[in-house]
Amino acid sequence: MTSTTAPRPDAPGDGDPRGAVILLSGGLDSTTALALARAEHPGRPLYALSFRYGQRHALELACAARQAARFAVQQHEVIDLEHLGRLTRGASALLEGSPLDVPMGRDVEAAGDIPVTYVPARNTLFLAYALAWAEALELRELWIGVNAVDYSGYPDCRPEFIRAFEQTANLATRLGVTGQRIRVRTPLISWTKGQIIQAGLERDVDYGDTVSCYAPTEDDRGPLACGRCDSCQLRRAGFAEAGAPDPTRYAAAPGL
Repeated sequence: MTSTTAPRPDAPGDGDPRGAVILLSGGLDSTTALALARAEHPGRPLYALSFRYGQRHALELACAARQAARFAVQQHEVIDLEHLGRLTRGASALLEGSPLDVPMGRDVEAAGDIPVTYVPARNTLFLAYALAWAEALELRELWIGVNAVDYSGYPDCRPEFIRAFEQTANLATRLGVTGQRIRVRTPLISWTKGQIIQAGLERDVDYGDTVSCYAPTEDDRGPLACGRCDSCQLRRAGFAEAGAPDPTRYAAAPGL
């Protein structure tokens, strides 16, 4: 059985106390990354960046705003990338108006192909925006909650991609070419979902106010997760692994 004890993301004091830009979707992973960034240097300024890109689960953006306030970010910006959804909806089930259906009830562990919920070049674009803002603020850290273990096999969540983007960032910016090295921090990349949840609970993350579902609905009490998509399955299994109650409101039980 995999241990649910979350390892430290980096050595104590390893982060830049001057500040960082955090990619914040409003989901479980990105909110945990925000909590880790805040805990590393409690007083440093953090800047959160979210995107509206035509995603079916845009309900997550309200969660992102509340989590940004909860962890006292200096500034939270939501960037309009609706054109990304229009350009790529034919290739991703995650986008409004896509002819593709969000996969439901499949065996996530047995799935080997890149799923149809992958959005072309999404993390490349998100990191590029974060890089531009960080350089304008003269900050040298970008944080992203990508995970290459308990995830769906997206190519832009792999360590190889992160290393390549970090290299590009240091070749393509004034900060980088003048010796002020830019880092892309990925504290969750090798953790299981249970370890991620345990780390967040230790840092007071309210997971009841996060959205992971790829096809959520909403009632008068707030978001309802479908309970059957890949992300819902991974989230439910993560709470079970962590031995913690799952605060998610599901519209359907597994297999229904």
